[in-house]
Amino acid sequence: MARGRAKAKQTRVARRLKYHSPAVDLDRLRADLSTERPDRHDDEHAVDRQEADREVLHE
Repeated sequence: MARGRAKAKQTRVARRLKYHSPAVDLDRLRADLSTERPDRHDDEHAVDRQEADREVLHE
């Protein structure tokens, strides 16, 4: 009997997700997905990681 209740609940949740989507802030999504160049600070960390990887490979 518990399995039937679980399936019914899953069906309700799936139906709610399918037909009642939440509001989406398209401007924020566009900003998150934009391909802006990373900050200089991020570039320095990437170089440090590459150098550390090279040191590990050469040891």
